[in-house]
Amino acid sequence: MNTIIIKSKDDVLSEEDLKEAADILKCGGLVAFPTETVYGLGADGLNPKASIKIYEAKGRPSDNPLIIHIASLSQMDVIARDIPDEAYKLARVFWPGPLTIILNKKEIVPTETTGGLDTVAIRLPASKIARDLIEASGGYIAAPSANTSGRPSPTSARHVIEDLSGKIDMIIDGGKSTLGLESTIIDLSSSIPTILRPGSITKSMLENVIGQVEYDGVVLQRDMGEDMVPKAPGMKYRHYAPEGSLAIYEGSTEKVTKAINDKAKELINAGKSVGIIATEETKHFYKYGIIKVIGSRSDEDSIAAGLYGVLRDFDDIHVEYIFSESFEGDDLGQAIMNRLLKAAGYNLILVE
Repeated sequence: MNTIIIKSKDDVLSEEDLKEAADILKCGGLVAFPTETVYGLGADGLNPKASIKIYEAKGRPSDNPLIIHIASLSQMDVIARDIPDEAYKLARVFWPGPLTIILNKKEIVPTETTGGLDTVAIRLPASKIARDLIEASGGYIAAPSANTSGRPSPTSARHVIEDLSGKIDMIIDGGKSTLGLESTIIDLSSSIPTILRPGSITKSMLENVIGQVEYDGVVLQRDMGEDMVPKAPGMKYRHYAPEGSLAIYEGSTEKVTKAINDKAKELINAGKSVGIIATEETKHFYKYGIIKVIGSRSDEDSIAAGLYGVLRDFDDIHVEYIFSESFEGDDLGQAIMNRLLKAAGYNLILVE
């Protein structure tokens, strides 16, 4: 397949390019497009055959649900039923933006899109390109991240091209994603609002709008949980993983940096390539390997935005072993650690 690549200017597509992309989606094709979180791989979410194409292009397990992206709040009523007041309250505050809401689905939404579930995940993105494309194509784009399943999510068109060129119809280059982590997912299909995937919309932000919110146990666990039925993207399977072996070290800064230095020196002496994910605050402590700065601990947004890019940078140079500090925290740190743990296959080493 010849993949068409088009570029936007100032977060806007030309009328000609927008029509071409929308026509591909209307005909059941696949278009990768930018959002503020990561790049999405889009198809008509109400077309079961189109949704199946997403799974095939990504190599994605068919029980891993897709998120349907909409362009206006009124479209939520078309695809969801029994919508609680909390959904409208959250939508009015956080949409457009990086929040996905899970609700009971209507029959119009095929189970091929929802991974066989009777619920549907819905998001209204902030990206103008994304919203324009949704409107032009008819209103309901199913879109997981535009990468090979399991690899680090794409935050630039280059990442999408690496994984999916020749497998999909079109890639829209909209520059670098600003947030760099997938949306927060909250389940409102049952009695207690529950976070299934943490993101930049944090638990405290949600609670400020609707009151009590809980984390699903899977979010907080530190092992794979292979027997679970995933109710949202990213809950069950290993995700975001680099080619090399990734390990996370947790403990005091002094002990973590010493442990990473010791292990890096040992592996380098054995002829292995080593990469280290550091912060602005700790980069000067590391003596060995290829050191990449993910961001600053005083600015968690910078760490979130840099995570997937750093993992892909190590893939580009085929690093065999990667070591990272832990980024556990109550708010955005929870989301960063959630992604790192999955990328590492829950390979967490405690040094205290």
